[in-house]
Amino acid sequence: MTITHDDARRQNFHYRLLRDAVERLTDSVPGKLEITKEGIVHDMMSPGRPHEVTAGLVSRRLEKVAPDGIWAHVGTPDVEDEPEGIKRHPDIMVIAFEDMQGDGPFDPRTIIAAVEVVSRSNPANDWVGKVRDYPLLGIPVYAVFDPRTGTGAVMSDIHRTPEGPRYATRKDFVYGEDVTIADWTISTDGLPRYGDADADA
Repeated sequence: MTITHDDARRQNFHYRLLRDAVERLTDSVPGKLEITKEGIVHDMMSPGRPHEVTAGLVSRRLEKVAPDGIWAHVGTPDVEDEPEGIKRHPDIMVIAFEDMQGDGPFDPRTIIAAVEVVSRSNPANDWVGKVRDYPLLGIPVYAVFDPRTGTGAVMSDIHRTPEGPRYATRKDFVYGEDVTIADWTISTDGLPRYGDADADA
């Protein structure tokens, strides 16, 4: 398919409208808003304790084994690729400290790995939407931790397909096993699960 200059301008204008809407709504709606190839995704519920504890433990374990200058960053800003029309917010971004400098969203092509803890309210966002979007952004490694099932997967090796860039390799794991994310191996022992009584994350 050929995309003309006018098509690209319309796409960029449409994306900027979505981004402006997300920025206006962010402080007034619960949960998290992101922009994907399919439009705006709204994760209705704010992350709860099992989600945040998992993100914190994985972040700390990665930073213990990574070299100085590599952060497993939890927090803002987003990663954004305006030409692709995608603005995402990984739970953890493995990134060099020097690439965190400056203003505005992170350049997704500086992200060494993105890590997501699956949301109980919208698991397809992590298992489907981000599996599609992160290779489009050029993020070389995507790791998913799923407290619903005590399992996860690490995806890597971006390759071209008729549908666009996709991860060629997927390595599944269960909690309790060691898992390798990019160049670093961490334990998954002691990661919390969503209990039957949980109504969060």
